[in-house]
Amino acid sequence: MKKVLFLVNRDFVLYNFRVELVERLIKDGYEVYICLPYGEKVDIMVEMGCKFIPVKIDKRGTNPIRDMKLIHSYHKIFKEVKPDIILSYTTKCVIYSGILAGMMKIPYLTNVSGLGTAVEYESALQKLMIFLYKWSVKKAKCVFFQNQENLEFFQKHKMYDGNYRLIPGSGVNLEKWSLVEYPDDANGVEFLFIARVIKEKGIEEFLAVAKAIKSEYPNSTFCILGPCDGEYQDVLKEYEEQGIIKYEGMVQDTQPYIKNAHCTIHPSFYPEGISNVCLESAACGRPVITTDRAGCRETVDDGVTGFLFEQRNTEQLIETVKKFMNMPNEERAKLGMNGHEKVEREFDRKLVVEAYVEEIES
Repeated sequence: MKKVLFLVNRDFVLYNFRVELVERLIKDGYEVYICLPYGEKVDIMVEMGCKFIPVKIDKRGTNPIRDMKLIHSYHKIFKEVKPDIILSYTTKCVIYSGILAGMMKIPYLTNVSGLGTAVEYESALQKLMIFLYKWSVKKAKCVFFQNQENLEFFQKHKMYDGNYRLIPGSGVNLEKWSLVEYPDDANGVEFLFIARVIKEKGIEEFLAVAKAIKSEYPNSTFCILGPCDGEYQDVLKEYEEQGIIKYEGMVQDTQPYIKNAHCTIHPSFYPEGISNVCLESAACGRPVITTDRAGCRETVDDGVTGFLFEQRNTEQLIETVKKFMNMPNEERAKLGMNGHEKVEREFDRKLVVEAYVEEIES
């Protein structure tokens, strides 16, 4: 049996967005190892037939000692498992495993799921990250890019000239994220924000929109789903006490909330691959209002499946939401249906799984 080793920083990143690939490889007779910090989804994947290797990852930290420990752990794991191929996701896993695998002559596939803020803006840190990415993908058998802008960034900075594929993000499991009936607007219109409550995901813009629209359309509802690490806790509490928003915190299943919503607003200016929030909402038949930037714009046909607005332009976002509020509900539902059809055509997760299987088998 050939051994496939998955490297990722969180259990839900692997389970929610790549479990279909894991299932396919097990079905095709591969021995699948998953290496990541323990989380409750790990147990499910072990039951599927995966072999679990725990590892500690300081996900957003910059402590070089902790990162050296991760590199040492990867080196030990690679020697013990002797994988036939490594599949890596998320920045630290991609960079450190790519450098190591290249040195140890282990075949590996890399996934660039957004470049992050450290790479987006010119700085000494950007130069360091470009150097590390270039080193990490040098001997990759294939690099998967999730959007055209990331691919062009690599080409512009001469970071990689080998085999690559442009894939539709992580894709969407259309059996799980299926079309659901569009709600009527007898009790008002509900908007949804699904993301970590951080500045880069556009929480400030969403709160400003909620305040402006709520004052003009009192029966509108603005619901926020996602973990809040602390910076915005007091603000959310204040807005909730004033009746401007509903904050539900981190939820295990967003589908019931999407079902009740008329629209998902994703005002992110975070450098991501392809927004899963936008794809999952559209798959369920919900119009999406999001920023006109890489990772978000690909998910929306402006005026057809939802609307795009200039990132960090709160006034334009407010005007866009007002336009949505003034549409007949049948037109809103039509936007949602168009979005569902777009996801079916362009973002079916089966496309991503097949792309990976082709590269693994080759």
